[in-house]
Amino acid sequence: MSSKAQQPVLFPSLQSFFDEAKNNFNQIPTDRKAALTEISAYISQKKKLAKDIELTFICTHNSRRSHISQIMAQAAATYYKVGNMYCYSGGTEVTAFNINAVNALRNIGFEIAATNTSTNPVYEVKYGSSTPKLIAFSKVYTSLPNPQKEYGAVLTCSQADASCPIVQGADGRFKLPYEDPKLADGTPQQNNVYDERCKQIGLEMLYLFSQVI
Repeated sequence: MSSKAQQPVLFPSLQSFFDEAKNNFNQIPTDRKAALTEISAYISQKKKLAKDIELTFICTHNSRRSHISQIMAQAAATYYKVGNMYCYSGGTEVTAFNINAVNALRNIGFEIAATNTSTNPVYEVKYGSSTPKLIAFSKVYTSLPNPQKEYGAVLTCSQADASCPIVQGADGRFKLPYEDPKLADGTPQQNNVYDERCKQIGLEMLYLFSQVI
């Protein structure tokens, strides 16, 4: 007896987050939707060619916005059952995956555990009981295990956009800047700002994959 391969299933908390978020697509500004749809078209084109689809989200320090985008995108692809989709992140410099960003993702429902205590910890990220783990740590965007060619580069901050007029190995380059939650570090608004940025990125990644055909 043959059976279909089991579809990856999100954690219930993440499923609920995306179920609610898709009712809020009208909150995304028109210019943002245009930028997101451009990335969706890139993914759709790769999908028609039956190729693996790889996106690398790039921010200067690979500490906040690029990691949040990578992790949210991978979960959103699973939500919309976009197969052969692999999301990565990197920077133009190496720092560390910021703990405030880690905690904001945990608040939404991701399971994130550090595997070491170095100044640049390696984290294992789970978004479902049967999904592969994502390995998250700060790295230059050209570093392994990131793709080296034929990937889409998504620039999540204006500084990285300016630093990378040409992204090595990429066959698609997209600007999708987010305001840096780092601006709230050490303030009473810190946690709320990180939570809101996480939710914004999650909403936009969900919209992006809703447009894939």
